[in-house]
Amino acid sequence: MIYYTGDIHGSTLEIVTFCMRFKSTKDDTIVILGDVGANYFGDFRDNKLKEAFSKLEPTIFCIHGNHEMRPWNIPTYKTKEWNGGTVWYEEKYPNILFAKDGEIYDIEGTKHLVIGGAYSVDKFYRLSRGYGWWEDEQPSEEIKWYVEQQIKEKEFDVILSHTCPLKYEPIETFLPGIDQSTVDTSTEEWLDKIEESVDYKAWYCGHWHINKRIDKIHFLFHGFETNQDLEIYC
Repeated sequence: MIYYTGDIHGSTLEIVTFCMRFKSTKDDTIVILGDVGANYFGDFRDNKLKEAFSKLEPTIFCIHGNHEMRPWNIPTYKTKEWNGGTVWYEEKYPNILFAKDGEIYDIEGTKHLVIGGAYSVDKFYRLSRGYGWWEDEQPSEEIKWYVEQQIKEKEFDVILSHTCPLKYEPIETFLPGIDQSTVDTSTEEWLDKIEESVDYKAWYCGHWHINKRIDKIHFLFHGFETNQDLEIYC
């Protein structure tokens, strides 16, 4: 079974509880749609989450969010092939995988295109207080080119992203006090173009801290959905 869930920001409670409750196995995959929190500090402080997940049976498949380092910037990460695409992993935590943007992964017969990253609307707040912020939080031009080549040449069923196409932004989640005219929406605008140019069965995203569905777009935060289109809440 494939289980999809949203941002966890370093908290393992919901996923650990879920795995215990539903007796998940090595045949299962849990997809976290960004802001995992596993690579927030880039040092030993990240290990608590990784150690908790390493004790679980399922594969933990992570999409890149905007509040974490990219694995290629961390020396302990290596790459390997997994279900038709390249992933990053650490030898000490082999069941925790980080997707490469633009890759297409065949999980239980469903092909998933991955597009991670987003803009941090709290960027200046974070910088002023010394909190984590990373310049490569959004897809680079190189990543965008690769995604565009992939969708021209290959087939897929599901899109996994951190943020969503601009037209689907859940405006009810906009943070008060943030001047929306200062927000960089270039990734969402690009995803609009992607969404208009492809056929897909479902699109799962996190980032917005809401559980909501608009057409084929599934926003996830707390709670889980499965590849059998069931909703399960802890």
